[in-house]
Amino acid sequence: MIRVQAEDFDVGRELEKLSDGNHGVGGVCSFVGLVRDIAGDKTIKAMTLEHYPEMTEPALAKIEAEAHDRWPLEETLIIHRYGRLEPGDRIVLVAAASAHREAAFEACHFLIDWLKTQAPFWKLEETPDGGQWVDARSSDGRAAERWLADKPQDKPQDKPQDKPKGKPGAAE
Repeated sequence: MIRVQAEDFDVGRELEKLSDGNHGVGGVCSFVGLVRDIAGDKTIKAMTLEHYPEMTEPALAKIEAEAHDRWPLEETLIIHRYGRLEPGDRIVLVAAASAHREAAFEACHFLIDWLKTQAPFWKLEETPDGGQWVDARSSDGRAAERWLADKPQDKPQDKPQDKPKGKPGAAE
């Protein structure tokens, strides 16, 4: 599920809806991004996020589809806000629900890394010196690079591993 909206969201309610009635979900992993009051050495009074819906929504759908192609997911959620936001406001919620925790963790990490580098949002930071458009950070690009070569469909994540039998440390 994808939503791009100006309104705030209730994290607990959104996560509850993600797995409601689906007893195949064994784990939900989520990330909530917040507006900070500082960027580097500059104080941030507010941030304005802009987007072009005809570009943003297809890009987010592609990111979500890629996560579903890579991991055995029951459901995913991407909520991204736009408009003027102040420090402490929620910007983004990404979540992944799967039968197994590893897939949920990795998919959630992928979703936010890919979102930061592939989703067309423009950010204007309001500082005491005026407004400044934010360039893409090289650290976000480096974080996303790990997913270029890492294709989890080659891993047996959707199968639980056999647990050792007997007591831990006991001789076999």
